[in-house]
Amino acid sequence: MKQLKIKLVKSLIGRLKNHQDSVRGLGLRKINHTIIVNATPENLGMINQVRYLLLVEEI
Repeated sequence: MKQLKIKLVKSLIGRLKNHQDSVRGLGLRKINHTIIVNATPENLGMINQVRYLLLVEEI
């Protein structure tokens, strides 16, 4: 399965509640926090919703 490296590059302050929940659901906590997740449909949907806050690389 493909994996994605995700980095939070913008602040969550002032963002919509469901966008904040999507970022937290992915497991990101602070700016510049980086995680690796599997490219499942659920994760891809959350990434797509908040793509303007993230930096995504395919591994």
